Amino acid sequence: MKLGEVLINKGLLTEDRLRLALANQKITGTMIGEALIKLGFVSSNEIARTLAEQAGIPFVDLAEYAVAEEAIRLIPKEVAEKTGFIPLRLTDSHVEIGITNPANIRAIDTVSKMTGKQSQVFMIDNVGFHETLERVYFFLDNPIQQNITEAIDEIKNSAVLPAPTVAQLSENLVMEGIRRKATDIHISPASDTINVFYRVDGVLQYGFCMPKSAHNGIVSRIKVQSMLDISEQRLPQDGSYSLTFLNTKYEMRVSTTPTIYGENIVVRVLAGTGQLLNIDSLGFDPVNTARLRTIFKKPHGIILITGPTGSGKTTTLYAALREVNLIERNVLTVEDPVEYKLSFVKQTAVNLKTGYDFALAGKTFMRQDPDVMLLGEIRDEETAKIAVRASITGHLVLSTLHTNNAVTSVPRLLDFNIDRFMLSSSLLAVVAQRLIRKLCSTCKEEHPVTDEELRALELSEDEKKYLGAQELKTAFRSKGCDACNFTGYMGRTVVGEIMVVNDEIKEMISEGASLNKLKDAALVNGMIPLKISGIRKVTEHITSIDEVMRLID
Repeated sequence: MKLGEVLINKGLLTEDRLRLALANQKITGTMIGEALIKLGFVSSNEIARTLAEQAGIPFVDLAEYAVAEEAIRLIPKEVAEKTGFIPLRLTDSHVEIGITNPANIRAIDTVSKMTGKQSQVFMIDNVGFHETLERVYFFLDNPIQQNITEAIDEIKNSAVLPAPTVAQLSENLVMEGIRRKATDIHISPASDTINVFYRVDGVLQYGFCMPKSAHNGIVSRIKVQSMLDISEQRLPQDGSYSLTFLNTKYEMRVSTTPTIYGENIVVRVLAGTGQLLNIDSLGFDPVNTARLRTIFKKPHGIILITGPTGSGKTTTLYAALREVNLIERNVLTVEDPVEYKLSFVKQTAVNLKTGYDFALAGKTFMRQDPDVMLLGEIRDEETAKIAVRASITGHLVLSTLHTNNAVTSVPRLLDFNIDRFMLSSSLLAVVAQRLIRKLCSTCKEEHPVTDEELRALELSEDEKKYLGAQELKTAFRSKGCDACNFTGYMGRTVVGEIMVVNDEIKEMISEGASLNKLKDAALVNGMIPLKISGIRKVTEHITSIDEVMRLID
């Protein structure tokens, strides 16, 4: 079967989208797989999984896999790139390799000749292959951690601060953040040292301790790059700069704030987008996945994704957009910033300098003949009222909101002075979610669940009923190894609760029912609480009890 037919049979592609991709292919001359990926109809990851399933080869997601240094030392980069494989891991008898083409026999022969060992083959996606190949060989030739340590020693032992060394140190601290796939880099001064932390998978990891003498040089370097005033040290400042590294463009959002020991700097690393996910691969359980698929096919109303910053709300929104028939429906988005680029979607970014915000975009969109509107965030009364008005006039409105759970979104919206009846008639569903860390598959270890852990979870009788037969007797916990940087975790998945607003809940919102009554009605209507979703991940050996307690009340 041809690739397009296989993807249709798996439900990843429709015939309409395949016809459009074939029309695009005639103009651009690209391969059909490349055309499908470029148009955003399927991801490189999904194509690779499909090919792996067809060929009976296990699939490895490179985004959640640590390539072993001793494996890539065996094969030169030029050989790996030319032959189309990447060394993944070394065992006593095998070399594990990742290939993008199931018929790549040449890679197996090359590994056998160069190492004298047999190959164990895994399927990887094409985009991840090129990105990972560049990354792992660059950091092999440029040991960033060693460079930082040497620079720290040089600064510590120098009577006069070497300016080139400080400049190089600043760049290496940022590169180390990219190597760790950090979302934020914290450079924090203390009384006689500087401490560097990296936020990875939502948790701060300690990086380096440096001499205080380097502080002014590092701060000045980052301020100059971000077009900030280096002479102003008494007031907070915000800036940004772009960095192109290994063919990827990174946007660095820089924030400074004065502390008693000097200026504290936080650099937010916006690293492009990663691959688009579909609803099935987000991490929701099958029941919630089916509910999501149903509500996102509604013709009009408001669907809200809620959760703290960094909880994957935007990723869920875009996975939802993939469920929308983009050929038949006009989709408009306004975001801050545009994180994913989708074909056949009219995307705009807010520009506060010109006064173009979510509210103004919402007003403008109404004159653009929309079917679906994505408003990046409901931040104020005006945006909230525009969203409600648009949904009542026959549009599907998708947006995000900062609340702790699904039910508390109702009073949060009422705080924006929205009429209760208007809200009850427009709200379709609220999805509250968190990103929970997954245990490292290399080092996780099983243990019996103690009475103390069960007490700490504070499960009510109703919550125990939700677990049913999945009684918590054994679980896995983090240990730590080289593969996961001794954190015990690698990658994240979503846990969430979905409140679908049925007729009963609509009436309760209109009548001003209490939060407890709303929650009880949502539970009766099938909402699975956040904590239960988290504990189910524990029973499935995906995460640990400690991680659930860290993240969910």
